[in-house]
Amino acid sequence: MIETVIRKRIEILADQAQVKRVTSIIDEVGITGWTVLPVTSGKGREGRWREERVMGTDKNLVVTIASQENANALAEALAPILTSHGFLLTMWDVEVIRGERF
Repeated sequence: MIETVIRKRIEILADQAQVKRVTSIIDEVGITGWTVLPVTSGKGREGRWREERVMGTDKNLVVTIASQENANALAEALAPILTSHGFLLTMWDVEVIRGERF
């Protein structure tokens, strides 16, 4: 049977203009990789929203997988700007193969 290990999957919803800041922080805390996915629409407490290139408010989802220690470091580093920049950060346990890569 293939051996798996538990790591944290982290997703950060951010305005496209803030993605470079988010990925830089991910790199700084020692997480080795990330993926950026475009998000075209959604709905939150303030209602529906859509991609808005003219206003510069289009959203991206930054996804990464990390050890518990690095996930905590990332959450701590982003905590001061979560509200002011309208980020949504979620994390949960996932099983991965080749856990040493994360």
